[in-house]
Amino acid sequence: MATARDFHHPFKPYDIQAQLMNAVYDCISEGKVGIFESPTGTGKSLSLICSTLSWLRDEQQKHLDLDLSVKGDDDEPAWIVEQSRKQRLELLMQQRLDLESRLAKIREKELRQKQQYETGGPVKKRARTSHGITSSALGDEEQFLLDDYESEDEARGLSTVQHHDEGFSAASLEMMRKLGEPTQAAQDDSELEAADELKVFFCSRTHSQLTQFVNELRRVKLPEAPWLQKEYLPGNVQQRGVVKHLPLGSRKNLCINPRVVNAGNTIAINERCLDLQQPSTPQEKKCPFLPNKENEALVNEFRDHTLARIRDIEDMGALGQKIGICPYYASRASIKPSEVVSQFPTDDNGIVTLPYQLLLQKSAREALGISLKGHIMIIDEAHNLMDAITNIHSIAITQSQLHRCRAQLRTYLQKFRNKLKGKNRVYVTQTVRVIDSISECLNTLALGSSSEEVVVSVGDMMGGKGVDQINLYKLMRYLADSKLARKVEGYVEYVEQRALGTPETSIDTTPVLTHIQGFLQALMNPAAEGRFFFERNESSSVALRYILLDPTFHFKEVVEEARAVVLAGGTMSPMEDYVRHLFAYMPPEKLRTWSCGHIIPKHNLFVRSVSQIQDEMELDFSFAKRNSVSLIDGLGRCLVQLAAMIPDGLVVFFPSYAYLDQASAQWQMSVTGSDNVWTSLQRRKAIFKEAKGSSDIESTLQQYARAIDEGKGSILLSVVGGKMSEGINFSDKLGRGVAVVGLPFPNLRSAQWKAKLDYIERSTVSRGGSSAEGKAAGREFYENACMRAVNQSIGRAIRHQKDFASILLLDRRYRTPRISKKLPGWIKQGFDDNNAVATFPETLQNLQDFFKTKH
Repeated sequence: MATARDFHHPFKPYDIQAQLMNAVYDCISEGKVGIFESPTGTGKSLSLICSTLSWLRDEQQKHLDLDLSVKGDDDEPAWIVEQSRKQRLELLMQQRLDLESRLAKIREKELRQKQQYETGGPVKKRARTSHGITSSALGDEEQFLLDDYESEDEARGLSTVQHHDEGFSAASLEMMRKLGEPTQAAQDDSELEAADELKVFFCSRTHSQLTQFVNELRRVKLPEAPWLQKEYLPGNVQQRGVVKHLPLGSRKNLCINPRVVNAGNTIAINERCLDLQQPSTPQEKKCPFLPNKENEALVNEFRDHTLARIRDIEDMGALGQKIGICPYYASRASIKPSEVVSQFPTDDNGIVTLPYQLLLQKSAREALGISLKGHIMIIDEAHNLMDAITNIHSIAITQSQLHRCRAQLRTYLQKFRNKLKGKNRVYVTQTVRVIDSISECLNTLALGSSSEEVVVSVGDMMGGKGVDQINLYKLMRYLADSKLARKVEGYVEYVEQRALGTPETSIDTTPVLTHIQGFLQALMNPAAEGRFFFERNESSSVALRYILLDPTFHFKEVVEEARAVVLAGGTMSPMEDYVRHLFAYMPPEKLRTWSCGHIIPKHNLFVRSVSQIQDEMELDFSFAKRNSVSLIDGLGRCLVQLAAMIPDGLVVFFPSYAYLDQASAQWQMSVTGSDNVWTSLQRRKAIFKEAKGSSDIESTLQQYARAIDEGKGSILLSVVGGKMSEGINFSDKLGRGVAVVGLPFPNLRSAQWKAKLDYIERSTVSRGGSSAEGKAAGREFYENACMRAVNQSIGRAIRHQKDFASILLLDRRYRTPRISKKLPGWIKQGFDDNNAVATFPETLQNLQDFFKTKH
């Protein structure tokens, strides 16, 4: 590189930050897919922001220069060429400069009246919100009757009702309803369509991570946008460039109607909002904040205020209150003129898996009015992206759900059977037959199989009487067009509440028929893409589950639409899986992988793999050996000694909850003449244990930290892949030691994993590989799934440049090349030359020496 790039980093970047920023910039410039690994604590998010936005400004300048290029004859005077250039600029930039001028004025106003703006009342007089809104106000039982569905409309692929849900996966439909997203792109007939500015879509996993992203974004001082030259700004306004950032959120984040938001949980809020928009809702009962033709000026005002400065999701709600317009719907007008878009979906716990779920499917993006064409997609915390795609397109239904749906349809038909005409009667009958067929299949499997998992064919599920004559594609279109699920669920709710004599409320759960619709959608997926399984859980309840086996196709459309895609994370190793199982179709020159070490000095990290403990007992926690009583006791004694050497907090990750419970129970058994392991551990540190399914994680962490602050020290027994292994910050005293017990390999005997590995083997052979290469690819994928989880757990330690910690890998297999090569680079750098031969006593001594140098 001839000259160093200025990335406008707010601090002097470390060398690895500069390397990361250059690598991301080059990746975007070349239109590639990049996979980047930068350990947590290295300033990864800020580096991503600086590199992508610096590229954005440079690209905007290139576009402007190209648009303004004027070729004149050699004998034309320079003033004519310049005048032509200025006229072209005015023509190209009039709408853009109008927006920038309004944003500049808003920023000036907010600077003068900041305190009033943050705490004052609304600037517009808002309409009064109607009180006591109930579904009874929306009409009587007739509101639940299906609209006519004419066969001639069906023949043309149309219906008397707008089609909303076609093309969405089950999980996307569920997520869109949960977050209250519309399931069809709204027809925007505004008088002036905003230009779709070149932008960056930034996605991460949790609300807190996206809030951190907004705070980092505020730190970056970019140069002015190319068109913000002072001679072109009205009034000669001089304003430093502000990134036009749009945070998108759910109704639960953004709703300002107290009669809606007070419904409580996310689904109830969404259903109540949608109820108020139904055509049958009287005008005086509709939401007064909903954007419409009459309040379009307020929508534009909201858009301008949104883009005038960098706002968090909480700012959006306050802004909507102030202006008197719904921020959830009004924010859609800000998508095209924005430069950076972040999305803040949330569930009732404030944290969700992968907020970027809705951006991973084309039809969902279209419904939101979002296009990735020519834009940049940044996915942070992307270590489980393949799992996320798989989960989006996977779904399960239980026998109890099928029974409830059948009972609801029976109740509905008892009331409306004689009023259903034509195709409505035909398709409702077909729906009943399909549900009965699937239910009968599930009953047969429950009675005839003792296995916990069995592969099921589509033919088995669709083998009921007359079901083979049903056109499933037409039935799915009907279910989407007619909104049968909402009609049925609404009527059943209406009947139940009238029988109880209680006021009617909005449905607070997803209609069960809607969920079954999602399962039926999976029946139409290509057979090679996924498999159906029969499952029996510990309580003997049974279910059918569809599992997507290949996420490639579903992410391919994102890659093909976007200009460049960046996957980033603190623990992306092993990276081979992304190349082989997500981007196998891409030529190698279109892919870029990059990984770096940590910013901490090498002497601040102590890493050892422990293969033996006292009495030369080998640590081998493979499935065949891990239940040994002597091995579990030996592990306990090992942890007691480690707890004595490691100050403050020690986090121990077990391969499963079952093994953690088994070890804990054995350690608490009484021992004649001496303390048991549990008591010995308690003498060293306060013990805390992660419980499966517990929602009280925050309380456990607070108690863990309190014991450390009080000087006693703590040991936290947790699980790889559990809630403590992702997103928790064990910095400084909270994580002076991290130990991983064994290797958390998935259950190779499960039907799902057998199907997955079989698919990988067959796919490898279909691409020209041998049978042996197919088996090797399956084994590699299996090992990588294990090590990706291990690496994520290890990454909980070392969170900043001055942090220091010890990492102990307790299993002989960590010394084998197949496993050790899959560890992150910064962990491998932490091994010293003695790692392969150090005994456990030597490791304890080295550990003691390590911490002596830190005090």
